[in-house]
Amino acid sequence: MAFREVHVIEIREVLRLWLQGKGYRAIAEVGPVDRKTARRYVEAARRCGFDFERGDVQLTDDLIGMVVEAVRPRGPGIRGETWKFCKRHRQFLQEKVAEGLRLTKVRKLLQRHTGADVPYRTLHRFATEELGFGGKKTTVRVTDCDPGQELQVDFGRMGMVDWEGCGRKRTLWALIFTAAYSRHQFVWLTFRQTFDTVIEGFEEAWQFFGGVFHVVIPDNMKAVVDKADAVEPRINARFLEYSQSRGFVVDPTRVRRPKDKPRVERAVPYVREDFFKGEDFADMDDAQRRAVQWCKVDAGERTHGTTRLHPIEVFQTEETQRLLPCPDEPYDVPLWLDVKVGTDHHITVDYALYSLPTDYIGEKVTARADCKLVKIYHKGELVKTHVRQKRGGRSTDPQDYPEGAREYAMRDTLSLQEKAAAAGPFVGAYAARLVDDPRPWTKMRFCYRLLGLVRKYGDHRVDEACRRALELDVVDVARIGRMLERALETGGEPPRRSAQSQALPLRFARPTSDFQVAARHNNKEEDRDERE
Repeated sequence: MAFREVHVIEIREVLRLWLQGKGYRAIAEVGPVDRKTARRYVEAARRCGFDFERGDVQLTDDLIGMVVEAVRPRGPGIRGETWKFCKRHRQFLQEKVAEGLRLTKVRKLLQRHTGADVPYRTLHRFATEELGFGGKKTTVRVTDCDPGQELQVDFGRMGMVDWEGCGRKRTLWALIFTAAYSRHQFVWLTFRQTFDTVIEGFEEAWQFFGGVFHVVIPDNMKAVVDKADAVEPRINARFLEYSQSRGFVVDPTRVRRPKDKPRVERAVPYVREDFFKGEDFADMDDAQRRAVQWCKVDAGERTHGTTRLHPIEVFQTEETQRLLPCPDEPYDVPLWLDVKVGTDHHITVDYALYSLPTDYIGEKVTARADCKLVKIYHKGELVKTHVRQKRGGRSTDPQDYPEGAREYAMRDTLSLQEKAAAAGPFVGAYAARLVDDPRPWTKMRFCYRLLGLVRKYGDHRVDEACRRALELDVVDVARIGRMLERALETGGEPPRRSAQSQALPLRFARPTSDFQVAARHNNKEEDRDERE
């Protein structure tokens, strides 16, 4: 006859019927046990102080426990001789298990040590019950967070698909967002795990939930965490900037610790089995549209296995009003680069050039580029800001170039004319005549030559020489240089003239009579008369 363990409720019923004055045979007729079993439990209760006169108040859990212990004691002889043998060599077995050896190896060493062949099943039971071998680790159930506080995020592999018609299957991933309190979730499908994809998924998640959670608990994905650490993880600077713009805190999990985010870990196989497998999607757009519908209806309105509530109802009732405001505008994903300043005073950011001062040539700088501005940092300090240029464009600040090279680099003829005008009005006018050309930048070298004459001979002399040249309509900077050089060789300055005086005669001018020639006569008689 098979042994059947009597339940504590049945023991309580036997004792209650006995207190009502029923005999053992009557108890067996209406009760759950036979009369021998009823007698055994009643006698055990009476030995523990159970009295007929005191009534039902005696039927406490403590009394029932003492009765069970008295009727069903753990008597000797339950284990066999092999078990006793293992107990005699407990220390040896304990040392080998502590070394991390497999139990099959421990069995061989035990046989070599004692000469006895212990069955593996007995050794396994002994090691499990007595030595703690292979036992499951205990855990604790963490209390749920406050509503609207935590959002757990993780990537899950869905499977291989061929939606692009190229004949090559690609791995489809799902970025899964699970609210830790309500278990409401959002699924974003993608073929890649890049930073831009992760940001796009987060932006869609905020729109789906209608707000931003206060704390995000992601896995150690490369787009979020640069260096994983249990205490001091290093968050990706680009994602940290994104979290600051949206107002949430990043709290990444530890490496290979799935229990740090159990809500989303359990959601990964659920999404793969209930949403993806067995379905036929036309393309990515169709799959994403149906994923959102699945999150709202199938996953949102189901009865959750743990909470026994509908996640979407809990989310709408308790979490929605506690979220941070939903972003009004899409996030402008910035581009961060570490670049070196070239000898041409420029750096390259997304195939466009941006200038920096001469002091930073050869230095490593960090550039941040969004759709509007490019900010350049050197050792954490903002040193330059430019307007974002399209690919192939250039943004150059003339002040970044050294003095004397700015006008040439920027082809700035106006600045050269201003410098010439500062030396004298006729120098400025002469410079304007020099660059008076359909392509003025081709005449800049003549302006540089004129300014060099100013530095060499002084403002006054060059201004006077330019005045004379302008009066004669001579636009030749080399002629100005020769005039100044000859003036120095004669020991004087170019002659001045007053405002009332007439134009000076030319240097080699002679009277007109010097150029008169007498007429020649062929008449010989007239010649003779003249001689006489």
